[in-house]
Amino acid sequence: MAAQESVYNLLPRLEEKPVKPPRYISTFRPSVKLEIERSKAQWKTMGPAKLAVPSPTNFLKKHSKEPTLPAKCLHAQFTGKKEQESRKLPALSVPRRTDRPVMGIESKKNFIKTNAVAAITGLPKKPQHIYVDRRQGDKYLLETSGLVPKYIKKKDYGVTPKYVTQRREEMKKAQKEYENNVLEYLKKKAMKQLSDEERECLLQGLKKKWEEVYNEFQCLSVEIDTIPKQLYKGKLESQMKQLEHDIDVIEKHKVIYIANE
Repeated sequence: MAAQESVYNLLPRLEEKPVKPPRYISTFRPSVKLEIERSKAQWKTMGPAKLAVPSPTNFLKKHSKEPTLPAKCLHAQFTGKKEQESRKLPALSVPRRTDRPVMGIESKKNFIKTNAVAAITGLPKKPQHIYVDRRQGDKYLLETSGLVPKYIKKKDYGVTPKYVTQRREEMKKAQKEYENNVLEYLKKKAMKQLSDEERECLLQGLKKKWEEVYNEFQCLSVEIDTIPKQLYKGKLESQMKQLEHDIDVIEKHKVIYIANE
């Protein structure tokens, strides 16, 4: 083991640079180069090798691409008699003063007189009714404004519509059919309707029974300390509740049906 500090470390040392290995070159490189040069043209990637440079005198001028007019020699041919003749209008036959052209069918009717008679005897036009939204506002037709009471003056105003009467008749008919069906069902079940006397008698009997049970309930001892007393008290209370419910049902419903056994 060498020490950390040594006299030999003070001596200068030569740096040894690492030697690089030779570069790899493929053996097929010359054949590939030849093949690429054979298949490659001069202007294939970077354009042609030599291109004609435009001359500085052949620059773009104003109106050079617009269509040119015909030459002076062609224009001179049309400036003579042919051009004057082409400008002349064709000769038209002017009608004479004695000629009377016929326009359609001739009629002997005097339209001036007929129009005058129609204007005198005809009825004057009625002015349109209008309304104004403000003092110096615009004018609007009164008929389409909704201010004219049109619907009040109609013949069928206030009359019940046909569909309402028809619906009422259908409802009455459906109610009658329902009642008939109920009666038929009751007849099939052979149910008997209680009369007023029977209903009143039944109601009085239930009330009397309730009074009897209530008197028995009042006769109970103050201290209910045994199980039989508790059970008897609960039985009386349930009987009283049931009787009260039955009395309430009979008083509410006047028509009562009883099924025959």
